[in-house]
Amino acid sequence: MVKNIVVLGSTGSIGRSTLAVLRENRGRFGLLGLAAGGNTQLLEKQVTEFAPRAVSVKTEKAAREMRERFPKLKVFHGAEGLDEIVSLPGCDCVVAAINGTDGLQAAFRTLQLKRRLCLANKETLVAAGELICREAAATDAEIVPVDSEQSAIFQCLARGARQQVRRVILTASGGPFFKEGKRDLSTVTVADALAHPTWSMGRKITVDSATLMNKALEIIEARYLFDLDPGQIAAVIHPQSVVHSLVEYIDSSVLAQLGVPDMKLPILYSLTHPERVAGSCPSLDLPALQRLEFFSIDRGRFPSIAMAYDVLRQGRNAGAVFNTANEVAVEHFLSGRIGFNEIFSVVARMLERTEFQPLHCLEDVLETIALTRRQTIAHIEKEVMK
Repeated sequence: MVKNIVVLGSTGSIGRSTLAVLRENRGRFGLLGLAAGGNTQLLEKQVTEFAPRAVSVKTEKAAREMRERFPKLKVFHGAEGLDEIVSLPGCDCVVAAINGTDGLQAAFRTLQLKRRLCLANKETLVAAGELICREAAATDAEIVPVDSEQSAIFQCLARGARQQVRRVILTASGGPFFKEGKRDLSTVTVADALAHPTWSMGRKITVDSATLMNKALEIIEARYLFDLDPGQIAAVIHPQSVVHSLVEYIDSSVLAQLGVPDMKLPILYSLTHPERVAGSCPSLDLPALQRLEFFSIDRGRFPSIAMAYDVLRQGRNAGAVFNTANEVAVEHFLSGRIGFNEIFSVVARMLERTEFQPLHCLEDVLETIALTRRQTIAHIEKEVMK
């Protein structure tokens, strides 16, 4: 039976990889709807190729232009448009790949509708983990991770009971700087930070990889995805990006998921789970690898990891504060207004300043995000950009 898919963030790197998976499996999947931001030119090409039933764009102006270009296509826009797209009749799976927290409400709506949420957006659980998990439990909806590290853990847990898990071990590529132990990170340029050694990703997530904020977010995400205690979550540097994560059981057996560093692999599994189908990714050539390396994370150079555990200890809306402060800091770094090292200090300062509050509903998360964004911008402008 054909599964009908909705892709949120279709013009981003994960969205494009998802459409590549659908292109290679046209007899297995149907594309029901697409949502995209500002890249309407690419969206138009995707509509022409896949002929979805509906699309959602960011602005009313873009929606008008899409209707003129495709008169028979249902076109929505804004946050309401995302709700409409995930609510399309016949939808089986929603691939949530919108950057940041813009897709938070749509992810929540997906779970309310008892549809499989293929979650490629770690910020959703970082900002609203308790609420998202509560809704998934209430509706018995599936959350299947797309992120390669979380997908690896998900796969390694498939055969073992959760009470038999000692810990999970997330792997990090380390970005471009972990081997340069003597380098002064305050000298890092935007071009330096965007030169990722393994993955081809968007600008924001590439900077997060360089600061290891990406791994910090994954630590928080793993706590909610797999219902773990913070002490059960570890992270190591693995520059080859072949071992995507590991699970250690109480008998000290360790299961690992390995694969070529290609996002099409975890995307395909998220759509077919619990089945596996043939994909286009090449087989792993172990002799060609020659070696797999693992290194401890220097938490002094990369304080993002310690921040993640502090956020988990604090609970409440600390994750939303952490994620938003980092987003704002990275925006300012990419625009050249603050230095690389100041990303850490800005985020740490916002965590220190905030009196954390409980999250009762999604509106509490959205209010935290808006307030933290304003406060972080004000802090940068008054105390950092001197």
